[in-house]
Amino acid sequence: MASPACRGTIVPAPSYDAEADAGVLRKAMKGIGTDEDAIINLLVKRSNAQRQEISKKFKVMYGKDLIKELKSELGGNFENAVLALMETRYEAKLLRRAIKGAGTDEECLIEILCTRSNAEIQQIKQAYKAEYRRDLEKDVAGDTSGHFKRLLVSMCQGAREESDVVDADKAQREAQELYQAGEKQWGTDESKFNQILALRSFPQLRATFDAYVKISQRDIVNSIEREFSGHIKDGMMAVAQAVRSVPSFFAHQLYRSMKGAGTNDDQLIRIIVSRSEVDLVDIKAKFLEEYHKTLFTMIKGDVSGDYRKLLLAVVGKD
Repeated sequence: MASPACRGTIVPAPSYDAEADAGVLRKAMKGIGTDEDAIINLLVKRSNAQRQEISKKFKVMYGKDLIKELKSELGGNFENAVLALMETRYEAKLLRRAIKGAGTDEECLIEILCTRSNAEIQQIKQAYKAEYRRDLEKDVAGDTSGHFKRLLVSMCQGAREESDVVDADKAQREAQELYQAGEKQWGTDESKFNQILALRSFPQLRATFDAYVKISQRDIVNSIEREFSGHIKDGMMAVAQAVRSVPSFFAHQLYRSMKGAGTNDDQLIRIIVSRSEVDLVDIKAKFLEEYHKTLFTMIKGDVSGDYRKLLLAVVGKD
């Protein structure tokens, strides 16, 4: 699948002065207290590349590391969200954190590896290697197991077919194969699902999923939910949902991060920041369409303080 044209809520400032911006941030943090509003207003109006230039200029001008200064001045989820906006190689770092140490953040692995284009996967792998001198595929394989491991290893290849041409006969044939591998038999042939979902292009898979409904009288996502369990189910469902619509998948994940008691702040920050320069405009539209309230409104009612101000500034009103 080709990377979409930028549909982010954050776009590069057409004209900006990194030196002046560094001065604004220095002033916001100098002396007693911090001017959080000044930090928010500046960071959300600059692209990540522009923020990196500001960070470099800050060190030249003041002999201090901007990230360390922000860490010392800010706290809590507001700090986490600001630092996420300032990150280079953000997704590579998210994956490393998901794998490193005790336990694994499978949700993060699925969210990134199962939804990205070939080009995005290759960029993430290169960034991971450059940042950690480690191989992403080996680290993922070493931290997962079974069919879930196989799915993620497949995703790590970044080698999905990319043709926009749909083979209707193949779609029909492979829809039948998926039906035979799941709903029609006792037990599930996970490898057949892995093969088709990891190999075929998104347009081809959409045709296959449409054919599948006619054969099985079920949507593929519903069948995966019935046939699989655990992390492999979540991974397969993420691929299937992303095939239908990547923005819809992320709208669903954002809703899940906030619904009910408590908030999954790590997930909320991760999606808002990582999609802010990609397709957050489309995610907002899908969110409203599917949940009958704006993403802005749900965030406003779910979090508070400067953390809320920052997320709302990134998302923007509809």
